[in-house]
Amino acid sequence: MDWYPLLNSLRIAALSCVIVFFAGIFAAYYAAKLPRMVKGILDVILTLPMVLPPTVCGYFLLLLLGTRRPLGKFLMQWGIKFVMNWYGGIAAAVLVAFPLMYRTARGAFESFDENLAWSGQTLGLSNTWIFWHVRMSACRQGILAGTVLAFARALGEYGATSMLIGYTPGKTATVSTTVYQLWRTNDEAGAFFWVMVNLAISAVVLLTVNLLEEKQKNGIRSRY
Repeated sequence: MDWYPLLNSLRIAALSCVIVFFAGIFAAYYAAKLPRMVKGILDVILTLPMVLPPTVCGYFLLLLLGTRRPLGKFLMQWGIKFVMNWYGGIAAAVLVAFPLMYRTARGAFESFDENLAWSGQTLGLSNTWIFWHVRMSACRQGILAGTVLAFARALGEYGATSMLIGYTPGKTATVSTTVYQLWRTNDEAGAFFWVMVNLAISAVVLLTVNLLEEKQKNGIRSRY
């Protein structure tokens, strides 16, 4: 059994999740402080990949990172080629998973009691210390839920991934692209196996999210 599709999918999902985690928190934190109109416009821009078909996202990535495009040519001068390379899947996964992390983190930050931050400032604590030790601690359940959802979305990404890196066994194959290729070649048993692997991982992810949400609800009830 060739486990490369699973290992590659996990590698892409993990690395993209790290990027999405910090980028999503940064964007959500500052977006929550913006005026309503500006925040509304920014929301549309940042969450657009969540409602666009994945193939459209992949098309835009090709327009941006294609080897004949200005940015793609510039990156190739440094030996970086996102098209038809496994790490191109990271770019695809980041694009489609970012909105989930951003929306979840923004909701958590907006529900944060600012009195806690102001109290910390009166004690002489820096904004950085307050952010990581007070704000992030109070919002950790929502942040964790967003991280898990972003990881699951990145793990199951197919449309943008297939357009940007295609399917090459042992090089760019992921679980999702492998399922399609096996089904296309009438390998029903192989496709079913990878479908069950994907189902098992998705079930664990959803269970984790439910547990985090339940824990967050219990924490809110305990405050009152």
